Amino acid sequence: MRETVTAESVPPPAPGAADYVALDFANSAIALPGGQFIDLLGTPESTNRWLAERGLAPPGAGVQEMCVTQLRSLREHVRALLAARVAGLPALPAALAAVNDALTRAPTAPLLYWDEKRGPYRAAPCPVNEVLDHALATLAANTADLLTGPDAERLITCDSSPCNRYLLRHGRRHWCSTRCGDRARAARAYARRSRPKPG
Repeated sequence: MRETVTAESVPPPAPGAADYVALDFANSAIALPGGQFIDLLGTPESTNRWLAERGLAPPGAGVQEMCVTQLRSLREHVRALLAARVAGLPALPAALAAVNDALTRAPTAPLLYWDEKRGPYRAAPCPVNEVLDHALATLAANTADLLTGPDAERLITCDSSPCNRYLLRHGRRHWCSTRCGDRARAARAYARRSRPKPG
């Protein structure tokens, strides 16, 4: 069941998302209690808004459904890599290939151009049709930075079922939000009360 996205239904960014847009990207598909699901990249309009709010595309960039599909696909590969890192398992080759492919989509160096009047000059290309490639490359690079940097040791999944979000652990906190922490504590309290009393 898909839920209409409202400000109240979307949890706040998980710890670490302010430092790693890759975490925010992976967490843009949110599982909620009761089988509900929010996809912040569910439509071209919501995807345009998500990209613009994170500085990955200009407002009104006009990202179309085909581009949204590519972003969702990369998100699943990023989630697979984060899951492998958290579980201490080898990465899926397809996920690695997808992130590496995205890394090569945006040039890292300004290209050489030639103007008839000014002569040679260098500039980074980023016409509107390359907005998606820029966003994919930025998200992939940030994923690689997270997975290979010192914060990778703190990467965990939220410890409140059914939440599927990732976060960077701070101290003993194992939840992505206060809402998830409250839900996990309530579930533990209910489980304690429901245990049969030794008789």
